[in-house]
Amino acid sequence: MAREYHLHLISDATGETLNTVAKAVCAQFEGVTSREHIYSLVRSERQLQRAMEHIGANPGIVFFTMVNTALRKSLEAECGRLNVPCVSILDSAVESMGKFLGVEETHRPGGQHEVDSRYLERVEALNFAIQHDDGQNLKNLSGADVILVGVSRCSKTPTCVYLAIRGVRAANIPIVPGVEPDDELFALQKPLYVGLWLSPDRLLQIRRNRLATMGETKSSDYVSEEAVRNEVNFTRRLFDRFDWPTIDVTRRSIEETAATILNLLADRRPAL
Repeated sequence: MAREYHLHLISDATGETLNTVAKAVCAQFEGVTSREHIYSLVRSERQLQRAMEHIGANPGIVFFTMVNTALRKSLEAECGRLNVPCVSILDSAVESMGKFLGVEETHRPGGQHEVDSRYLERVEALNFAIQHDDGQNLKNLSGADVILVGVSRCSKTPTCVYLAIRGVRAANIPIVPGVEPDDELFALQKPLYVGLWLSPDRLLQIRRNRLATMGETKSSDYVSEEAVRNEVNFTRRLFDRFDWPTIDVTRRSIEETAATILNLLADRRPAL
């Protein structure tokens, strides 16, 4: 039987950073599951006290990101009184960065979410991904940083959205069975083309599940084993013809696929 524990995440901002780190940490331990309790935008003693009352009723480990010194001391004191572990997940990184730069931290909650040029770039990248999803606006692809190419249901769209959140302008072009792609679409110099593919068995499973959720029961080439295998083989030959980097997404998460693409972009930029 899996062991369950309470994980309390307290942040004086949105909690996005804290949640991401907590998930990465929890993933390292098998056979146990966490029941997460999230407390965001905790910026007053009253808000903190509400969180502590809940922690007292559900004892467990506390992870936090909090830059207000007074609130932090209160949190640590209350956790000590309740005898629950209390961990600041950013202390080591902030301390090391301060020593490296030779400057003091600002103690400004939510500073990473301020509207600056990088934030606006991410918004523009997200708009670009939406406008160029699934083969839309093909005449305006030259502004892309990366163009993903692949069959239907190979995670092109969510990968583009994830890349956009990282500030990368990503578009995607679907390969449609029986439709010969226009080579001019694949001749742009600036964008990095990346081919996404997955095993026919996995693709069939994904497509059949999708049709089932839509209540569709009719048979078609979309879920024909032979047609799907031909489709995957065609795309792989296309990738070879253009000598694009390819990624097998059969068992990859969106984050892993995006990380690989970011590495490809990083390797390519010095040559531009």
